[in-house]
Amino acid sequence: MNKPIKPVPKFKNAKEERSFWQENDAADYFDLSKAVKVTMPNLKPTTRSISLRLSESFLESLKLQANKLDVPYQSLMKIWLAEKLAEVNQA
Repeated sequence: MNKPIKPVPKFKNAKEERSFWQENDAADYFDLSKAVKVTMPNLKPTTRSISLRLSESFLESLKLQANKLDVPYQSLMKIWLAEKLAEVNQA
């Protein structure tokens, strides 16, 4: 038996809405059996800057290889890290 769905209140601002949803279960306000999965292909993943210490010679070699491939060295590092992570996850 389905329980009745409560009406979603009107909020004065985002802070009030955030507080409300932290204290209440969305299942009381929406029929989750009718939920539809959506994709948002234009969203970019959140990124975080990190500090990484590399020897001068290692960094220079990396930059030379990136130059040969005509990509920024930081992009090359991300590509190689992603490839290695995928390889490790398959094992």
